[in-house]
Formats: sequence, C-alpha cells, structure tokens
Amino acid sequence: MTIQDYPVSFEELEPHFDHFEKVCGTSGIAGNLRGEIRPGGNPFEGARSDEYPTPPLPPIYAAELFEKATAELGYKSFPQPSANSSIAFTNPYGVRLGPCNLCGFCERFGCFLYSKASPQTTILPILANRPNLEVRTSAYVTRILRDNNGKNATGVLYIDEDGREVEQPTDLVVLSAFQLHNVRLLLLSGIGVPYDPVSGEGIVGKNYAYQMNSVTAAYFGEDVEINPFIGAGAAGLRIIDEFNSDHFDHQIHGFIGGSSIFAGATGGRPIEQMMIPPNAPKWGKEWMTAIRRHYRHSAPIGAQGSVMSYRDRYLSLDPTYTDGHGLPLLRLTFDWHNNEYKMAAFSAARVQEIVRVMKPEQQATLLMRPGDHYDVRIYQSTHTTGGAIIGTNPSNSFINRYSQSWDVSNLFVMGASAFPQNIGYNPTGLLAALAYFSAVKIRASYLKSPGPLVPT
Repeated sequence: MTIQDYPVSFEELEPHFDHFEKVCGTSGIAGNLRGEIRPGGNPFEGARSDEYPTPPLPPIYAAELFEKATAELGYKSFPQPSANSSIAFTNPYGVRLGPCNLCGFCERFGCFLYSKASPQTTILPILANRPNLEVRTSAYVTRILRDNNGKNATGVLYIDEDGREVEQPTDLVVLSAFQLHNVRLLLLSGIGVPYDPVSGEGIVGKNYAYQMNSVTAAYFGEDVEINPFIGAGAAGLRIIDEFNSDHFDHQIHGFIGGSSIFAGATGGRPIEQMMIPPNAPKWGKEWMTAIRRHYRHSAPIGAQGSVMSYRDRYLSLDPTYTDGHGLPLLRLTFDWHNNEYKMAAFSAARVQEIVRVMKPEQQATLLMRPGDHYDVRIYQSTHTTGGAIIGTNPSNSFINRYSQSWDVSNLFVMGASAFPQNIGYNPTGLLAALAYFSAVKIRASYLKSPGPLVPT
C-alpha cells in the first residue's frame, strides 16, 4: 500500500465543511455539536461548529425498516445527510432553495424545485450577471501552458466549438476538470513527473483508488409497500457508521478500512433500478411477471467501502488510444486487492445480518469475491480518487495543503484527485472543504504575494 495522511486537519477544514453545507442547504442532524454527542445524529463524526442548515428529510419506508432493524441489533442509525434542502432556505450567497418533495426524479435529473444542490442551483444565479465573469462553453482544454523555465503557468490551450485552437493567457490556473481529467491534463501538459509503478518514482497518476461496494436485495411480500419511486438521491436514507473507517477494531479481521451501510432508494427507474430475485427468469412472460411481483416490494441495503491505494494501481497516458483530436486517452491500471475483498465480505455479512432482522421473504447479496476482477462496465459510483495527491512535500505529493502545485506555483488543482486513498463516504464534502480551504488562502495570501504558499 502507498497510503498516506492528509497535511491538513479536520479542525482546520471544519469551518469549510460548515460553509459548504450551508451553500448546499444540506439536510441532516448533527451527532456531535461542539463536542456534545447528541441523539439522532452520527455519534462517530467530528465536532461540528453548527447544526445542519436544514432538518433531515423524512425516511422512506425501506429506511424505516432499516432503522428498526439496526436498533434491534444495537446500532445507531441516523438520517444520511443530503444535499437536498428539506425546507425553503436561503444560502450564504443569497440564493433561495425550495423544499424537496421526494418526487423520485432526482438522481440523474434536474430539480424543478431548486432543492437539489448543484452549481446552477446554489452559486451560478448570483454569478451570471457579474461583469468580471465570462463563461465559455464547449471549450475543450488540451494543455496548460508554461513559461520557459516551466515554473509558471502562462495560460491554457483549448479547442472551441468550431474546432479552432485558442490560447488563453492567464495569471492563475485553477484546474477543476473532475478527478480523472485533472490527471490527464497534467500528463498532457508535462507538469510533474509521471508515476512509474516499477521504480515507485514520480507522482502524477499515483494512488488511483475507487470504492468497493456490495448490496443485499430484500424481497418482501406484496403486503409490504416499499414504493421505490418515492425518494430523491440521498434523501430519505438511513445509515450506520459503526463499521466505517476506524470506528471498530480491525485487529481480528485482517483488513483496514471499512464501509458505511445504508438503506433507501436513490430513485425508482423501472428498468435500470428494477429489482428481481436472481432465480427469476431473464426474459419473456415470466420475467414480466417477476417485475410486476417485486418492483414495489423490494429494497436494496448497501455497503459503500473504502479502497486503499497501491503501488500497482495508477493512471497514465495510453500509448495506443487517442481522442478525436489525436491526444492520448487516460489509461487506468486497476484491480482489487485482498484487503478490499476481506473488507467487502465483512461489510456484506453485517448487511445480511441487518436484512434478516428486516424479515423479507428472501434476500440476495451481490459482492466482489476473490477472483472477481474490476470491470468498468459495472457501475458502482463516480467516486474515483487520486492521481494528483495532496501531501507534505514534493516527494510524496503533487499539491501542497492549499491544493497548490509544488512544481507550478500559480496552478491549483481542485477535486478528488487530491485524495491519497479513498474513503467509505461520498467524496463531495471533503473535496469541497479542501477547495474552500484553498480559496481562502488564495484570497488572503496568494493574490497579495504570488508564489509558493508552503516552503519546500
């Protein structure tokens, strides 16, 4: 493993977590408010300075069954914090969010009530008319340009919608092109030393990680109405954190890391999210009968697990395949390790125990086992991390604690590409807190005196 710690503490990031949650109108309930452990929230969380900006959304029925079952087993479930405002709310930027009505059209859909946090809902309305902002759509950035000594970014090169190559001069570059494309642009630009898995030298592309998930499907009788079409993304879910991170003793289990375990539905799309037992027919009249029998009466209980970083798991430019402009595509070299198989089996066993207490007619578990390989065709999440990691010095990281490149001081890289390894949570809260932490430092220090913010 090539895991490493972050060069910034929770206490330093906490104000920025808090600010981001207020920008998003996040719904939830604090489990640790200024050091006081409070009922109803996550007892394992760090000390928060303030309550969530909006109350938790009501649990959907599958989450209610999960809450009852976990309580019987002695676990403390809590509403999963959700970037869906539960009430009408005005965020710190003056943008008003509407209350989520659990319409079911949330995951992969726009929100007509403006309750789901996204840039166009929470931030762009106040930026749209500002004279110092220009948005250029359909601009495909291909390279970050530098001066002759390579220590200063002078601009970016992009291809516009008409296929013309445009050079945009700049004093400051903030790279925020999603985790994977952040890494690809650094490699295409020749910034930093590409990672070499043989020697272990180099940084760019190092420590790619994903997540190891499992799910147990609970199939209830027709008298139990799950109604999967009610819900909204993370809204209405319940979760337990007893088996995540270092919240339990790993010594006898033979792995490090862990999983958050949760219940609820992120939507009820009748094809993509339909649940039928594994022994049901796969086609024809009997298949349709199974869909009609199980669609409204089934629920998934999931475990979202961390994944460690390893010397032989990394990102690089592909030597063969290119995009439409002839530029190398990003190559992903990744597969599971024994640590993750063990963690997944442990987490799945906890889920199966909970589901049995929920008393379905039958249940079935899907998890990765030793011998099962990573397959990009099977969707788990978009929670990919690493490749331009954060650290204490140029030998172990691409960016410093303020997300500033060690190599090019006027280049800042934002996103989950900074994570040295992956976690059992969604990455958005952490990457946003790191971005706000960086933005405060840029405004307070860098703009007044451009240059490295951390000495090397």
